[in-house]
Amino acid sequence: MRRHDETDEAETVAMPPAPSWLCRRFLERSRSIDDLRNAARRRLPRSVFDFIDGGAEDEATLLGNRAAYHRHSFLPKTLVDVAAPDLSTTILGRPAALPLIAGPTGASGFLWPRGDLAIAAAAHDLGIPFALSTSASVSIEDIAARASGAIWFQCYIFKQRDFSDGLIARAAKAGYDGLVITVDFPVGGNRERDFRNDFSIPFKYTARNVTEFALHPRWALSMVRGGTPQLENLRGFSASNDVGTVASSVGRNYDASFSWDDLSRIRDAWPRKLIVKGIARPEEAERLVALGCDAVVVSNHGGRQLDGAVATLDALPAVARAVAGRAEVFVDGGIRRGSDMVKALALGANAVLVGRATLFGTAAGGQDGAARALSILRDEFRRCMQLCGSARVSEIGRDLLVPTDVP
Repeated sequence: MRRHDETDEAETVAMPPAPSWLCRRFLERSRSIDDLRNAARRRLPRSVFDFIDGGAEDEATLLGNRAAYHRHSFLPKTLVDVAAPDLSTTILGRPAALPLIAGPTGASGFLWPRGDLAIAAAAHDLGIPFALSTSASVSIEDIAARASGAIWFQCYIFKQRDFSDGLIARAAKAGYDGLVITVDFPVGGNRERDFRNDFSIPFKYTARNVTEFALHPRWALSMVRGGTPQLENLRGFSASNDVGTVASSVGRNYDASFSWDDLSRIRDAWPRKLIVKGIARPEEAERLVALGCDAVVVSNHGGRQLDGAVATLDALPAVARAVAGRAEVFVDGGIRRGSDMVKALALGANAVLVGRATLFGTAAGGQDGAARALSILRDEFRRCMQLCGSARVSEIGRDLLVPTDVP
C-alpha cells in the first residue's frame, strides 16, 4: 500500500539484504531476546554493540528498568478457557495484533544495512505500529513509501527550530499516523562505554577499533557492501552532508529551552495523533492530557540519559491513574519477555514499546532477526496470558500481580 505524496525516488531504496541460511537457522533456534543479544554481541564490534546495549554512567537506571519487572509476581487464575487467547487490541484507534510497538531507535543502519527498513517491515508483517527515529538511516519518505501499517515519526527538538518544524511537516505530508515528541533529551547523556571504546559517528579509526572491525568480518563486509550509513533525515542540518559532520552538529544542538508553550504550538499544528515520550511524573501526564496529547510514554530513554532516574515500571501506575483513560499510556525500558508485557499492562499500560529487543534481532539477522525478536515476544505474551488465565487483553488487570518477596 502506497501512501500519498510519495515519489518514485523512494522506490530506488533497496530493501535490507537477507541473512545467510546459516544465520536464518540460528535465528530459528533462538528462544529468547537474550539469545538474540548474544548473537548481536558476537557479530558486532564491541564498540557498536556497547552503543546499543549500554546506558549512562553507572548504568543504574539501565539495570533498574529490568529489575523492576522482577519485583512483581503473578497470581494466576485457573479454570478459564484460554484455548484460543485473543492478543489483539487497538492502539490510538487502529487495530494491532498485540499491545506492542516497535519504538524509535537511532543508528540501526550501523547494525545492518538499512536496518530501519528491516524493523519497519517486521513490524508491518506482525501487525503492530512502527516509530521512525529522527536519527534513522532511512528517510521519512522512504519508510512511508514502503509501509502499509501504522507508522509514527519520532522528532527531536533542535535549537534550529525551523529544521525540526521541517521534519514534522515532512512526516505530515508523507502520511504518518502519529508524531512522537521526545521530551527527556535536553542534553545528551554521559555514556561512558562509548568513550572507553572510542566510539563515535563516524567511527574513529583507532588501533582498538581497527582491530575490532577486523575481528568481525561479517559485520565489516556488510558495511563495505552497504556503504557508510547516512543520517538521512538530517541532511541539510549543517552545511555538510557528511555523516560525521552532521552527527557532531546534532549532538551540540538539542534545544534545552523546549517548554510547554513550544509543545502546545506543535499540538496545534500537527493534524493527527500526538504522543509525548519521556515522562515519569503523574502531574505532567495530567497536563499533557489537558494539552490534547493522545498518548504519553513513560520512559527514561532506556537508561541512556539520566542515570539514577526512576524505573519506568515503578513510575507507570501513578501515571496511569492520573491519565484515567483520557489518553493512552505506553511504557518502555527493560522489556525482554512477553511476561514483562503482561506485567506492564496489569499496571496500567495500554501497550509497550521495545527498542533494544528489535536492535538485537536486527544486528543478528536483519529483517529476519527483527521479525524473530517480535515473534518471540508475541509467543511469550500469548503463553503468559494462557498461564495467567487471561483469554483477552482486556482481562489483564492489577489482580494478576503480587509483590515479589525479595529477601
